[in-house]
Amino acid sequence: MGPATVRRDMVRIGSLLYERRYVVAAEGNLSVRLGGDRFLVTPSGTCKGWLEIGDLLEIDGEARTLARDRRASSEWRLHRAIYAARSEVGAVCHAHPPFATACAAAGRDLDARVLTETAAMLGTVPLARPAVPGTDDVVESVRDLLTAAPALLLANHGVVAWGADLREAYFRLETVERLAEVTILAGLAGGVQPLPSELLRRLGDG
Repeated sequence: MGPATVRRDMVRIGSLLYERRYVVAAEGNLSVRLGGDRFLVTPSGTCKGWLEIGDLLEIDGEARTLARDRRASSEWRLHRAIYAARSEVGAVCHAHPPFATACAAAGRDLDARVLTETAAMLGTVPLARPAVPGTDDVVESVRDLLTAAPALLLANHGVVAWGADLREAYFRLETVERLAEVTILAGLAGGVQPLPSELLRRLGDG
């Protein structure tokens, strides 16, 4: 994708996050890898539903930017850590979708074997330990989990997902939220029943 398309996607996905109440107020952040240690990131303190293309910031690995009047998202360290750990990742999406965040607040990870659509795609969505947002503490809390799955829960905080591009990262976050919603509703309906091992094997083969 060209630079203009990437920026339009960031604005569009920011709007989707807000419209679907995956974020409220100034929550959440998005980024796209540009090459080297540089990435495009949403600014701090800005509602993702009201983003404009001119709001997006190009920063380096130390959050330096030419826009001196704007600060990058406080979670830039988390994004940098994901890019450093996963060379194939081109974009990161962090938000607070309510069902997945409820699971994170309850101290539980998510078992993707609950749904045929997520069993092969996600595996287990691990839960990182509690950490102070916007600090190196968050980086340390996720460091050992970044190769385990394409998304993870941040304890009492939300979800972070990544992918080859921003659309894939967003769709993975959306899928985690659906998994969390079904998991919670299945618990209310009588208990979660993971898929049988044989069916899981066949799904993996497919």
